[in-house]
Amino acid sequence: MRCPYCRHADSRVVDSREADDGQLIRRRRSCPECGKRFTTVEEAVLAVVKRSGVTEPFSRTKIIGGVRKACQGRPVDEDSIALLAQRVEETIRAKGAAEIPSHEVGLAILGPLRDLDEVAYLRFASVYRSFDSLADFEREIETLRAAARARQDAQAETAGVAGHTQ
Repeated sequence: MRCPYCRHADSRVVDSREADDGQLIRRRRSCPECGKRFTTVEEAVLAVVKRSGVTEPFSRTKIIGGVRKACQGRPVDEDSIALLAQRVEETIRAKGAAEIPSHEVGLAILGPLRDLDEVAYLRFASVYRSFDSLADFEREIETLRAAARARQDAQAETAGVAGHTQ
């Protein structure tokens, strides 16, 4: 790392600390030439590769914007949308890749959005998956209904087991 004071080509790390929930690393450095200290901030840049092949930096703001559109008119507050975007970013960063295809970002949004609001999920899925007909909507709605029935069955089974143990 070049010293910002004397432009010496090397410096040594005196201290390293994580910041911003581990997304940044702050390093305190010392220049062996002039003796001055300075701080650098390192950030792992996550890139999204779009269908066209264009690469752009990952943006939590874009996720919030897309989810906000899907939630328009729905009883979903801004905090829930921000939390969903954070969960999506954490999921994507956990994959450990420097570049991620845009379709994987969309997939990472669908699960948490389905849990947040099924109507917003259906809106988002219809655009993301390019629904062309009513049959596409019907298929997705039936999938949502089947998942809801499975959750109800699991809850009923859990309640039945809890009732027998008392």
